[in-house]
Amino acid sequence: MSAAGVALAATGAIVAQSATATTLPAAKTYTGRAFDTCTAPSLSAMKAWKTGFYGAAAVYVGGKNRGCAQPNLTASWVKSVSASGWKLIPLYVGAQPPCQSGANPEKMTASTAASLGANDGADAVAKAAALGMKSGSPLYLDMESYDTTDTSCNNAVLTYVRAWDKAVHAKTYRTGFYGFRSSSAKAVATTTNRTDMPDILWYALWDKVNTTTSDWPFASTLWTGHRRAHQYMVNSKESRGGYTITVDRDAWDAPVAIVG
Repeated sequence: MSAAGVALAATGAIVAQSATATTLPAAKTYTGRAFDTCTAPSLSAMKAWKTGFYGAAAVYVGGKNRGCAQPNLTASWVKSVSASGWKLIPLYVGAQPPCQSGANPEKMTASTAASLGANDGADAVAKAAALGMKSGSPLYLDMESYDTTDTSCNNAVLTYVRAWDKAVHAKTYRTGFYGFRSSSAKAVATTTNRTDMPDILWYALWDKVNTTTSDWPFASTLWTGHRRAHQYMVNSKESRGGYTITVDRDAWDAPVAIVG
């Protein structure tokens, strides 16, 4: 999508699909290119990168499995970056699947998934609110790849996601989910029980195609109406205005943080 195709819109309040319905404030929706990178860039870098190629940036607001320190990510940074025209996408790296390889500071189990999800969801809201991201903003839960054919593992993940979503909705924030097309995203897309599933899906499919439609890998009826995002390229080393940053590229047609 060209920079000229970037759009920003406010959409009406929605009712989250939950065992106890929650009415959410109107969303702020951005359509265009976005990037995500491990550490939020400096304010000067963000200003230099405001060339029109990207219109939104994902930032890691919290979670025990957040991989990078965030020396720049403050309420003042959020306010300044937003004032310069950037849209922000808050990411939270919560507990990871019990069957996932590698060591993580926080892993769920079948017995802890519900309580961890509830606690992490409440923490995600607190972290975003402290940065000045208001009610109605989306919070994107980062769930890395795992073996979805492991039934007990998959069930634990879905239990965690539902508890996380319910906690976030209780504070009138939207729930988003980042996951892999053939793994974590597939799990939330194909479960038959849709209660407390994410409001928005951000799927990783590294096909280098800037779209949220032509390569949409799930049922066409799912996450319609500006509720899809696609991570289509990773580890792209790019320079703008004298600042070089390694980023992942995203096609965005979904809610972004409400700031100010």
